[in-house]
Amino acid sequence: MIEKGAVLPMFYLPPVEYFVKLNIYKPDVLIEREEHFPKQTYRNRTNIYSPDGVLALTVPVIRGAKNHTKVKDVKISYDFNWQRLHWLSLQACYRRSAYFEYYEDELAPFYEKRFDFLFDYNEQQLQFILKAIKMKLELNYTQTYEPEYPYLNDFRHTISPKKEADFNQKPYLQVFDERIGFRKNLSIVDLLFNQGPHSINYL
Repeated sequence: MIEKGAVLPMFYLPPVEYFVKLNIYKPDVLIEREEHFPKQTYRNRTNIYSPDGVLALTVPVIRGAKNHTKVKDVKISYDFNWQRLHWLSLQACYRRSAYFEYYEDELAPFYEKRFDFLFDYNEQQLQFILKAIKMKLELNYTQTYEPEYPYLNDFRHTISPKKEADFNQKPYLQVFDERIGFRKNLSIVDLLFNQGPHSINYL
């Protein structure tokens, strides 16, 4: 039994808060793989900083006849070219950032290659980000669904786009902050493109 660790969901380009938790609780971190897929969460959406403020990017998923699909079984929809939209948005928002070009070639394939399952897609992006921010963490996964984890800090429902992040985030330089000010708890790529190899020190 992992004690004083944490259980976290698998998100799409997770917010900074997610990596703060990973950094605090590593290596005793479990990633939830057996839960039913909840709607309107960071599992298939991320927030980036655009010239007009916060922009949400959502990965469309195929809805089964029943909504009780395990998160690991949720398939990505390609009814429209969302990959091109997301990549153009990332380029438009971060081309002027200090480190975008540094990571661009490694991130681009996620918007060219098709992935069947959302979980696999998010997992491979998470592995890329962990490597990029130089956070050493071996990912371990839940084997069954447990409603509660008495010995773990459970963040499966607390890190949410519907809730204000409850941690004090120190401002860092963002591309559009002169225009509209610092935006808290955006996608980790906002930190990565602006802080590059210094991201891990920030976390």
